[in-house]
Amino acid sequence: MSIAHDRGAGSTRTSRLTRAGARQETASRLLASAARKSYDPLVEVDWDAPIPEGLYGMTPEWCSLYGTELWDSMTEDQRVTLTKHEAASIAGTGIWFEMILMQMLLRDIYSHDPSEPHVQFALNEIADECRHSTMFAKSAQRFGVPSYRPKRWIRESARAFKATATGSLAYGGTLFAEEILDMMQRDFMKDERVQPITRTVSKIHVLEEARHIKFAREETVRRAANISRFTRARIRLILGVTAYFVVTSLVNDGVYEAAGLDPKLARAAARANKHYQDKIREGSAKTVEFLDQVGLVGGPSTLLLRRAHVI
Repeated sequence: MSIAHDRGAGSTRTSRLTRAGARQETASRLLASAARKSYDPLVEVDWDAPIPEGLYGMTPEWCSLYGTELWDSMTEDQRVTLTKHEAASIAGTGIWFEMILMQMLLRDIYSHDPSEPHVQFALNEIADECRHSTMFAKSAQRFGVPSYRPKRWIRESARAFKATATGSLAYGGTLFAEEILDMMQRDFMKDERVQPITRTVSKIHVLEEARHIKFAREETVRRAANISRFTRARIRLILGVTAYFVVTSLVNDGVYEAAGLDPKLARAAARANKHYQDKIREGSAKTVEFLDQVGLVGGPSTLLLRRAHVI
């Protein structure tokens, strides 16, 4: 073996050790943060508090009909009802994807040493997501609205994704779901027009999700560093499909009928609503910028991202 080759091999090993050390250092910081500031929503949220009249279920500007002629024609009671149902629908999509995320995390760390901080943080994140899913379910239940979920064929199709997605695909897909919800909830938790339960639930989720997003971003960078051209193209395509179905599943068609609207007219108004499309792009902007920087946006997937108004 030549001296130059030996040095190159040594440099590669050193680089790998450095990356491994950085991963454990980040996980240790996130574990310390979790120890300082974590919440039990069954205790932190006053589930027995009365539901005030006249407050929205979420920030109305995030409603799929806000800014349309149909919204202007609705009574205030209809607007309040619609935002409660849309908040529950968004929460239902959140539960669906958090279940997917928990399974991907478990598969990802299955063969790793549990004494490593990054494995322990992944387990901590799974525990967080269990509480978050329970919290979202109880918030919809407290408003007295149905448990909205994505269409059955979407849920069934997602079984393949949750059973096989690994590496940058798993963590990149997670970011599409987590960061748009994070952007919405940062508005919800500060908005005094919104129900106290929504505000508290949003605050808990935003504070704890910040750690999850940091973890997912760093893992995405790490896993995307040395993938082949073919693998990168495949991940881009699947990420585009994932983002499309996450975003288009946020608002269940049933919310319109619950607010006393003609579902067909409401769906048409929502699909043509430029204001809502702009909000989706705003909520997805950080994710798209980040994934583009690591080479995971591009190719045919951009057609789906445009169709979902993510870009």
